[in-house]
Parts: sequence; structure tokens; C-alpha cells
Amino acid sequence: MGRSSEWSKRTVGIQKFVLEKWIRKAKPQDTLDLCQLLNNDIAATVASHPRRFVGLGTLPMQAPELAIKEMERCVQELGFPGVQIGSHINKWNLNEQKFFPVYEAAERLNCSLFVHPWDMQMDGRMAKYWLPWLVGMPAETTMAICSMIMGGVFEKFPKLKVCFAHGGGAFPFTVGRISHGFNMRPDLCALDNPTDPKKYLGSFYTDSLVHDPRSLKLLIDVMGKDKVILGTDYPFPLGELEPGKLIESIEEFDEETKDKLKVGNALAFLNLERKQFE
Repeated sequence: MGRSSEWSKRTVGIQKFVLEKWIRKAKPQDTLDLCQLLNNDIAATVASHPRRFVGLGTLPMQAPELAIKEMERCVQELGFPGVQIGSHINKWNLNEQKFFPVYEAAERLNCSLFVHPWDMQMDGRMAKYWLPWLVGMPAETTMAICSMIMGGVFEKFPKLKVCFAHGGGAFPFTVGRISHGFNMRPDLCALDNPTDPKKYLGSFYTDSLVHDPRSLKLLIDVMGKDKVILGTDYPFPLGELEPGKLIESIEEFDEETKDKLKVGNALAFLNLERKQFE
């Protein structure tokens, strides 16, 4: 595999990212058509190598009724264990009531949700130094988590399985501040859910993509060793070029913990059995 092949794979990944961004802004029926095209292609890849790949679908989330129908198709016809959605949909955060039927369907279908940040501010003070990716993405993910917690999503849908990309953004490091602010200003924070955000630790997953051993150890300490999944962000430049290398490098992690982080937690999140891939 040469450099040209590697960049070819990265180009495909970037194209899919651009397509998914377009999906969230185009007309609903057009997005459904494109979602079906993408999902069918992913299903074909999984079918050709069922012991090597698992598919996550794409949904036209700006039209929740169409999103539910495509989610049903993804799970019941294509065999996907989950779907990926953005950290927000157009100008709506993930706590919008219009998305509650989608979460209800996900619970009913046992469909896991992977949340990835997107559509960060690109201009003004964020225009230089790649700040949308270095600062904007962690902020987007933190906003998504806070929105789902404070908006009562995890309270109303306790069986919903959600995983947030990039180690949950800034949330694991700032959860103390978030909790303190919630309790100091409930008039601003406890509008839709009276429960302290800290109580939802353990209710959702993050991936492990934090690029630093101290950060990963903190993430495990805050989220729990059962709630962190190996993340790679392949094929993008901010990805981990050798998946699992950071996990393996941490001497404090015993073999059971490393196995959970690399394999076991992902299987639990996606409701899959290890024997399917042996």
C-alpha cells in the first residue's frame, strides 16, 4: 500500500464528510435519496466483508419522519446496528422536541447513535490556525452532550445508546464546571431537566480519540472503563494513525481494561457478539 493509495482512501472519506454536510442542509426528499444511496453502498461493503466491517447509517435528520423511516430500513433491512448523526441539525440542538420521535424509534429498534461534530464556525476569530477543528469540534461535542442532558433526552429515553466522538470533546474536563453552574443557576440551566448533569455519567459513551495519555486516563476516570470505545477518526489528519496505540501504551491499564476499550465496549454499544468477527 503506497502513499497514493492512502491518499485515495482519505479522499473518499473527505468526500463522504462533505456529502453528509450537504445532507443536513438540502431539501428533505433529496437528502433521503442520498442517504439511501450512501446506506446501500455501506451495506454492500459490509456484505462483501461481514467479519471485517459494521455499518452505521446516515439519516435525513432535518425531516424527522423521513429519518425514522430510513432508520427502520437501516436496521430491519440493511442490518445496521446504528446510525451517525451530527452534533446539531441545521440551527437545532439535539434536545429539540422534534427529534424525540427519532430517539423513541432508536430505543424501539435498539439502534445506537454515534454523534460527530460538524458545521463549526469557520470565519472571524476562528479563521486562522485550524481553530474550527482544534477548538470548534470539541465545543460542538460538548454542546451536544449538554443539550441532550439538560434537554431531558437521557432522562426520557434511558435505554437510548449514544456515543460522542473525540472523547466527548471538552465535557469530561469541564463536567465539574457544568455541574456547578447548573446548581448555582438552575433558573438558567434546569429549564427542562432538574437533574444534576453529573448523574448522567455512565449513561452514554465516548470514543477514545484524545491523542494524549493523561487525557485518556482522565476520560476513563470520569466516564468509566465500560463507556469508552476505541476511536480512530480515519481517514482524517486528526485521526490516530495506528489505531489502539495510545490505549496499549498506558501501563496503568490492565489487559481487561485494554480489551474493553479496544473491543468489548464497542460490541456492547452496537449490541454485537464477539464471535461474529472471530
